[in-house]
Amino acid sequence: MDSLNSLIDGFGTALTPMNLLWAAIGVLLGTAIGVLPGIGPAMAVALLLPVTYGLDPTGAFIMFAGIYYGAMFGGSTTSILLNTPGESAAVVAAIEGNPMAKGGRGAQALAAAAIGHFAGGMIGTILLVVLAPTVASLAIGIGAPDYFAIMVLAFIAVTSVLGASRIRGIASLLIGLTIGLVGLDQMTGQQRLTFGSLHLADGVDVVIVAVGLFAIGEALWVAAHLRRSTGKPIPVGRPWLGRADLKRTWKPWLRGPVIGFPFGAIPAGGAEIPTFLSYVTEKRLSKHRDQFGKGAIEGVAGPEAAASASAAGTLVSMLTLGLPTTAVAAVMLAAFQQYGIQPGPLLFEREPELVWGLIASLFVGMVLLLALNLPLAPVWAKLLRIPRPYLYAGILFFAAVGAYAVGGESLDLVILLVIGLIGFGMRRYGLPVLPAVIGVILGPAAEQQLRRALQISDGSVTGLVNTPFSVTVYAIVVLIVAWPLIGRLIARLRGGRKTAEESRTVSGG
Repeated sequence: MDSLNSLIDGFGTALTPMNLLWAAIGVLLGTAIGVLPGIGPAMAVALLLPVTYGLDPTGAFIMFAGIYYGAMFGGSTTSILLNTPGESAAVVAAIEGNPMAKGGRGAQALAAAAIGHFAGGMIGTILLVVLAPTVASLAIGIGAPDYFAIMVLAFIAVTSVLGASRIRGIASLLIGLTIGLVGLDQMTGQQRLTFGSLHLADGVDVVIVAVGLFAIGEALWVAAHLRRSTGKPIPVGRPWLGRADLKRTWKPWLRGPVIGFPFGAIPAGGAEIPTFLSYVTEKRLSKHRDQFGKGAIEGVAGPEAAASASAAGTLVSMLTLGLPTTAVAAVMLAAFQQYGIQPGPLLFEREPELVWGLIASLFVGMVLLLALNLPLAPVWAKLLRIPRPYLYAGILFFAAVGAYAVGGESLDLVILLVIGLIGFGMRRYGLPVLPAVIGVILGPAAEQQLRRALQISDGSVTGLVNTPFSVTVYAIVVLIVAWPLIGRLIARLRGGRKTAEESRTVSGG
């Protein structure tokens, strides 16, 4: 009841005309920034930090939260329509959303993503209000072996369900892990795969890898095939969700937040892991499994709901522990410190107006984003009516601008082209792109947690399985790996029984 009363007071703060204006500006800026690949919400909040010096802290954080959520909405727009993820949380949306767009169902994919974000954000924010202290206390008890186990689960889950074979999935993952090795060793400071370049000492930015593999690789692949056939505009299709679409999406909308929220609250990769796991879950549970990879709407609805809920989970750790679990949370933590405010267990007591006003503004921002994005879905989808040579030329231009915006270095454009050529080669030989992206995103973090766990246990491998949580996760990993063999064994036993019954029937006849 205390939380409910505080939330009602928060709505009183969030619904003042000025704070409503800051929320509207935040969601508009966030959506626009999310559409541009390479900028992302973390960079947007960082760029706007100096602008907000003269603002009231509550208004500033309401605007930052609007940018955070708005960028997630915008990132899925280009991911679906142009196969160009605006930020890393939108990578999974491209897998099913882009085939839907190419099949004339871009508006439906955008609507499923928008409603998924709304549902995930609403459920995640409700859980933030109810469970913040509990989730924070659980997050404190999770150690390096547990984080590493979670990342191994993500690697195995993604390579097991994507692509024509597991071997190709693992090959794709190894490509991503290799790219993730580029840069300085986090423990020793030694250079790895930098070829003597100081620019590569910081590693290859995840956005450049995602844009290169998805956008540049796709553009080169389409250009190679346009030589043989003329590119025709892609039809937009009906700008609403039919009854069949709603029947397939309502469960993923509700399942996504259950996966996304806990992962947002622990420092295990932000929104990337839950979106991957949500996609895997929806593929396992779907009655239309054959449509996955060709445009299954569940593969858009679930991961987008998980991404939005994970953003709410991120705020749990940031507000209650002062622990930033994503780049955006880290920038927001810097913004808190800029105002002389220290997030932590006492924040809810010392700054109740700011905290509950911020939480209430998340509900307001979700409504504003849904009202903004649903009507715009068919408008955005009309981008696909542009003839494909011009469309992909535009994609190459915006991808190059986005990659250059990441670091302002011309070498980034060379890296983008090299990774784009790798993406083209992966398409040519049937390697799924997603395992490579997850390898780049989670590879360095997984290596760090592995080495940390081994240091704690003095190099003993048993240090990786010395907690109940890690043992449970590895049991799930073994089940995923062994499931095809178990399935074949069950099928063989059933086949043997059928043969025996048929032989009895024949002999009896």
